[in-house]
Amino acid sequence: MIERNRPATKCASCRFSGLDLVRIHGRTGMNNGASAIDHPDPAIVDFVARSGLVPRDESPHFERLPGGVSSDIWLVHAGRTAFCVKQALPRLRVAAVWRAPIERNTKEAAWINTVAGFMPEAVPALLAEDANAGMFAMNYLPPESFEGWKAQLQRGHVMPATAAEVGGRLARIHSRFARSGAAAAEFATDAIFHAIRLEPYLLATARAHPDRAAALEKLAKTTARTKLTLVHGDVSPKNILIGPQGPVFIDAECAWFGDPAFDLAFCLNHLLLKCLWVPSAASRLLLAFDRLAETYLGDVDWEPREVIDRRTAHLLPGLFLARIDGKSPVEYLTEERDKDTVRRVARALLADPPHRLPAIRRVWASEIHAV
Repeated sequence: MIERNRPATKCASCRFSGLDLVRIHGRTGMNNGASAIDHPDPAIVDFVARSGLVPRDESPHFERLPGGVSSDIWLVHAGRTAFCVKQALPRLRVAAVWRAPIERNTKEAAWINTVAGFMPEAVPALLAEDANAGMFAMNYLPPESFEGWKAQLQRGHVMPATAAEVGGRLARIHSRFARSGAAAAEFATDAIFHAIRLEPYLLATARAHPDRAAALEKLAKTTARTKLTLVHGDVSPKNILIGPQGPVFIDAECAWFGDPAFDLAFCLNHLLLKCLWVPSAASRLLLAFDRLAETYLGDVDWEPREVIDRRTAHLLPGLFLARIDGKSPVEYLTEERDKDTVRRVARALLADPPHRLPAIRRVWASEIHAV
């Protein structure tokens, strides 16, 4: 059964230009390594037909959007209508064997709806959903108006004000649902969060570093048992679009009622890693780290700020190491020298955990010789 939400406008998870798309139904284009003819799953075609999103006098054209590891995402064109359909994959597209429950798709849709109830400008619009089929449709956010934050950072366009906006908006989401019984019941997704966050990141890294396994396993346990608010679970620059009304959060497949420190640490982790990817912007990335953390912590009202600061500072080194030696290493650090730099710093911080985020920033700045 399809639930219809809003009239189709323009996919938030779709952050690619037309040249990246694989076109079918008589349209051609570059395939980014895929076959020239690439058809959507018949279930997706059926979902679109039943959704009511395509005008009766139009035929839909499907374009696969490449780049995702956890889902199939299709941009659907029908006349002047454009929207995206997302279907979760049971096995993620990474080198290691990584399986995850496909019902996470339903929780992502629920997260979008929940946040849209009080901050609609921070999420894409959910247009239709078929929970039984494990897919939903959402609006298309065109790249000329909604640029990915990761793309901005990659080219050295690092705006501390943007980082502060991300931190503030994330804190407001966490504050809104802090200790909410309804959110706790709807997002009791411990099994999903373990399968796609704790196991592939912290526990897989523990197996790769036996002498740090105790610390990493403790972090996983602490995170799993901390139940405070609604967590996105994948707050990284690739999942944040910078739009006319500020940051838009997408790809909430890991939505979970749990520890907000995970979201904060997950995002700050990427700002540290990108200092090696874009060394010319390292100082500005560290300033962005400061602004995001300061703004977020300044808006914390559900627990003492020093408590979540400490929990985040403890967790961050584990995630730092996980993006090198876990199941989902960052694709942009390819030099062994850079990987070893991350390993050296992360392992030292795991052995002697810092209690505040500025301490991690200072250690990293010293290591990479940035101000």
